[in-house]
Amino acid sequence: MNDLVLALGWIGIYSPMALGAIGSSAGSALAGAAACGAMLETESGYGRFIGLTALPSSMVIYGIVVMFTLNREVTPENAGALFGIGLFAGLAFLYSGIYQGRACADAINASKEKPEIFGLSIAPAAIIEGFAVFAFVFALVVSAGIKATGGS
Repeated sequence: MNDLVLALGWIGIYSPMALGAIGSSAGSALAGAAACGAMLETESGYGRFIGLTALPSSMVIYGIVVMFTLNREVTPENAGALFGIGLFAGLAFLYSGIYQGRACADAINASKEKPEIFGLSIAPAAIIEGFAVFAFVFALVVSAGIKATGGS
């Protein structure tokens, strides 16, 4: 039983990075597909489209920082906290990356028809980024209270 508890702690340490990478990859792929289509249909503005495809990549960066913040000796006493914080922060990054990619794809599709709305069209993606930042900050603050060892 102790080995399972310790394994969950290690899963929690790695989860934010892994799930953030999945979300970043999926979100960037969604936005990238829209960018490719938009470049075929427009004569300019390619840099803006490509720039939006990179926006979801911030989720893996948040995940890496949280992973390093959680990285410590895993004990039966701290494994649950590591697992809970890591898993749920990772899930927040995963979903934020995917939905941010969808928002970026929609912004690309809207601005290819009406380039003057580009700035406004990325607002939903920025709002989603804000929710990921909330999860990021929460994970950092809460992880500061986890003891590194089983001692008092």
